[in-house]
Amino acid sequence: MSVYLMLTTLTDSGRKALQDDPELLKAINKEVEFMGCKIIIQYALLGQYDFVNIIEAPGNEAVAKLAIRLSAKGTTQTLTLTAIPIDDLIHTLKNRESPW
Repeated sequence: MSVYLMLTTLTDSGRKALQDDPELLKAINKEVEFMGCKIIIQYALLGQYDFVNIIEAPGNEAVAKLAIRLSAKGTTQTLTLTAIPIDDLIHTLKNRESPW
């Protein structure tokens, strides 16, 4: 499983929905699990983004589908980043057999 960082910003309708029913956060988390992804940890943020989720997913396509489905509801906008374990990056950088 690959690891991703998903930064989420609530839209106006998302803020209203969350204000009306804060338990929606848990419902969304169940939806994420249903789509084959797993939330490792989740934080509410102060600043430009409202939430950060560390997510495990089978691959780029699965997390892209998740981001599109969540954003399609009109309550959030997401920015998803791939997280590369440092040991994997070091291993790749040490591989001098391939030019890139």
